[in-house]
Amino acid sequence: MLQMLYPDEYLDSTYTIDFKKLYKDGYRGILFDIDNTLVPHGAPADKRAVALFKKLREIGFQTCLISNNKEPRVKSFCDKVDSTYVFKAGKPLPGGYEEGIRRMKTTKENTLFIGDQIFTDVLGAKRAGLHAIMVKPIHPKEEIQIVLKRYLEKVVLFFYFRSIRKKSVEK
Repeated sequence: MLQMLYPDEYLDSTYTIDFKKLYKDGYRGILFDIDNTLVPHGAPADKRAVALFKKLREIGFQTCLISNNKEPRVKSFCDKVDSTYVFKAGKPLPGGYEEGIRRMKTTKENTLFIGDQIFTDVLGAKRAGLHAIMVKPIHPKEEIQIVLKRYLEKVVLFFYFRSIRKKSVEK
Protein backbone atom coordinates (compact mmCIF):
# COMPACT_ATOMS: atom_id res chain seq x y z
CA MET A 1 0.00 0.00 0.00
CA LEU A 2 2.68 2.51 0.97
CA GLN A 3 4.59 1.71 -2.24
CA MET A 4 2.10 3.85 -4.22
CA LEU A 5 3.43 6.78 -2.21
CA TYR A 6 7.10 5.98 -2.75
CA PRO A 7 8.93 7.97 -5.42
CA ASP A 8 11.12 6.04 -7.83
CA GLU A 9 13.90 8.49 -6.97
CA TYR A 10 14.32 11.09 -4.23
CA LEU A 11 16.80 13.88 -5.01
CA ASP A 12 17.95 17.15 -3.49
CA SER A 13 16.86 19.46 -6.30
CA THR A 14 15.40 19.58 -9.77
CA TYR A 15 18.48 21.56 -10.72
CA THR A 16 20.90 18.73 -9.89
CA ILE A 17 19.18 16.05 -12.01
CA ASP A 18 21.26 14.50 -14.79
CA PHE A 19 18.80 15.14 -17.62
CA LYS A 20 21.23 13.93 -20.30
CA LYS A 21 21.31 10.53 -18.59
CA LEU A 22 17.51 10.43 -18.45
CA TYR A 23 17.40 11.17 -22.18
CA LYS A 24 19.93 8.37 -22.83
CA ASP A 25 17.71 6.11 -20.71
CA GLY A 26 14.89 6.69 -23.21
CA TYR A 27 12.81 9.43 -21.59
CA ARG A 28 11.48 12.05 -23.99
CA GLY A 29 8.88 13.94 -21.96
CA ILE A 30 9.00 15.53 -18.52
CA LEU A 31 5.99 16.63 -16.52
CA PHE A 32 6.82 19.14 -13.79
CA ASP A 33 5.12 20.55 -10.75
CA ILE A 34 5.88 24.27 -10.35
CA ASP A 35 5.73 25.47 -6.75
CA ASN A 36 8.66 24.36 -4.59
CA THR A 37 9.85 22.11 -7.42
CA LEU A 38 11.10 24.80 -9.82
CA VAL A 39 10.72 28.00 -7.75
CA PRO A 40 9.57 28.90 -4.22
CA HIS A 41 5.81 28.75 -3.72
CA GLY A 42 4.06 31.46 -5.75
CA ALA A 43 7.26 32.87 -7.27
CA PRO A 44 7.51 33.74 -10.97
CA ALA A 45 9.85 31.87 -13.30
CA ASP A 46 13.40 32.94 -12.57
CA LYS A 47 16.60 32.86 -14.65
CA ARG A 48 17.45 29.40 -13.35
CA ALA A 49 14.09 27.96 -14.45
CA VAL A 50 14.30 29.65 -17.87
CA ALA A 51 17.83 28.26 -18.37
CA LEU A 52 16.73 24.76 -17.32
CA PHE A 53 13.90 24.63 -19.87
CA LYS A 54 16.18 25.95 -22.60
CA LYS A 55 18.66 23.17 -21.75
CA LEU A 56 15.89 20.55 -21.77
CA ARG A 57 14.77 21.64 -25.25
CA GLU A 58 18.39 21.48 -26.46
CA ILE A 59 18.68 17.91 -25.14
CA GLY A 60 15.47 17.00 -26.99
CA PHE A 61 12.86 16.84 -24.22
CA GLN A 62 9.23 17.83 -24.48
CA THR A 63 7.97 19.49 -21.29
CA CYS A 64 4.64 20.19 -19.68
CA LEU A 65 3.90 21.75 -16.32
CA ILE A 66 0.94 20.37 -14.46
CA SER A 67 -0.45 22.28 -11.53
CA ASN A 68 -3.51 22.41 -9.37
CA ASN A 69 -3.26 26.21 -9.55
CA LYS A 70 -5.52 28.42 -11.65
CA GLU A 71 -4.56 29.35 -15.20
CA PRO A 72 -3.18 32.88 -14.59
CA ARG A 73 -0.46 31.52 -12.26
CA VAL A 74 0.43 28.58 -14.47
CA LYS A 75 0.26 30.42 -17.81
CA SER A 76 2.48 33.30 -16.69
CA PHE A 77 5.13 30.84 -15.50
CA CYS A 78 4.93 28.71 -18.64
CA ASP A 79 5.09 31.72 -20.95
CA LYS A 80 8.49 32.58 -19.45
CA VAL A 81 9.93 29.04 -19.67
CA ASP A 82 8.26 28.30 -23.03
CA SER A 83 6.42 25.15 -22.00
CA THR A 84 2.95 23.77 -22.44
CA TYR A 85 0.84 23.31 -19.31
CA VAL A 86 -2.22 21.86 -17.64
CA PHE A 87 -3.86 24.03 -14.96
CA LYS A 88 -6.36 22.81 -12.35
CA ALA A 89 -4.85 19.38 -13.05
CA GLY A 90 -6.67 17.65 -10.21
CA LYS A 91 -3.55 15.97 -8.83
CA PRO A 92 -3.39 13.23 -7.54
CA LEU A 93 -5.98 12.07 -10.07
CA PRO A 94 -4.24 10.73 -13.19
CA GLY A 95 -6.20 12.84 -15.71
CA GLY A 96 -3.92 15.89 -15.58
CA TYR A 97 -0.84 13.73 -16.06
CA GLU A 98 -2.47 11.95 -19.00
CA GLU A 99 -3.45 15.29 -20.55
CA GLY A 100 0.15 16.49 -20.21
CA ILE A 101 1.38 13.36 -21.99
CA ARG A 102 -1.12 13.99 -24.81
CA ARG A 103 0.03 17.59 -25.17
CA MET A 104 3.68 16.53 -25.37
CA LYS A 105 2.82 13.67 -27.74
CA THR A 106 4.83 11.24 -25.63
CA THR A 107 3.85 7.99 -23.89
CA LYS A 108 3.67 6.81 -20.29
CA GLU A 109 6.73 4.69 -20.95
CA ASN A 110 8.94 7.58 -22.09
CA THR A 111 7.61 10.29 -19.76
CA LEU A 112 8.60 11.02 -16.18
CA PHE A 113 7.30 13.36 -13.51
CA ILE A 114 9.20 15.66 -11.14
CA GLY A 115 7.55 17.17 -8.06
CA ASP A 116 8.03 17.92 -4.37
CA GLN A 117 4.95 16.43 -2.67
CA ILE A 118 4.04 12.82 -1.97
CA PHE A 119 0.25 13.04 -1.64
CA THR A 120 -0.35 15.02 -4.82
CA ASP A 121 2.69 14.76 -7.11
CA VAL A 122 4.11 11.30 -6.46
CA LEU A 123 0.78 9.56 -5.84
CA GLY A 124 -0.68 11.06 -9.01
CA ALA A 125 2.34 10.11 -11.10
CA LYS A 126 2.24 6.54 -9.80
CA ARG A 127 -1.51 6.31 -10.47
CA ALA A 128 -0.81 7.48 -14.03
CA GLY A 129 1.88 4.81 -14.43
CA LEU A 130 4.82 7.22 -14.59
CA HIS A 131 8.36 7.21 -13.24
CA ALA A 132 8.22 9.67 -10.32
CA ILE A 133 11.13 11.76 -9.11
CA MET A 134 10.57 13.59 -5.85
CA VAL A 135 12.76 16.55 -4.98
CA LYS A 136 13.18 18.35 -1.69
CA PRO A 137 11.08 21.53 -1.46
CA ILE A 138 13.00 24.64 -2.52
CA HIS A 139 11.72 26.84 0.30
CA PRO A 140 10.16 26.09 3.72
CA LYS A 141 7.45 28.78 3.41
CA GLU A 142 4.25 27.01 2.29
CA GLU A 143 0.49 27.24 2.64
CA ILE A 144 -0.88 25.74 5.87
CA GLN A 145 -2.53 22.74 4.19
CA ILE A 146 0.82 21.80 2.64
CA VAL A 147 2.64 22.25 5.96
CA LEU A 148 0.23 19.77 7.56
CA LYS A 149 0.78 17.24 4.74
CA ARG A 150 4.54 17.54 5.23
CA TYR A 151 4.19 15.93 8.67
CA LEU A 152 2.51 12.90 7.09
CA GLU A 153 5.15 12.86 4.35
CA LYS A 154 7.84 12.46 7.01
CA VAL A 155 6.22 9.18 8.06
CA VAL A 156 6.05 7.91 4.48
CA LEU A 157 9.64 8.97 3.80
CA PHE A 158 10.80 7.15 6.95
CA PHE A 159 9.44 3.88 5.54
CA TYR A 160 10.66 4.73 2.03
CA PHE A 161 14.26 5.21 3.19
CA ARG A 162 14.00 2.10 5.37
CA SER A 163 12.91 0.06 2.34
CA ILE A 164 15.86 1.42 0.34
CA ARG A 165 18.30 0.50 3.12
CA LYS A 166 16.78 -2.97 3.31
CA LYS A 167 17.16 -3.48 -0.46
CA SER A 168 20.81 -2.37 -0.36
CA VAL A 169 21.54 -4.81 2.47
CA GLU A 170 19.92 -7.66 0.52
CA LYS A 171 22.18 -7.05 -2.50
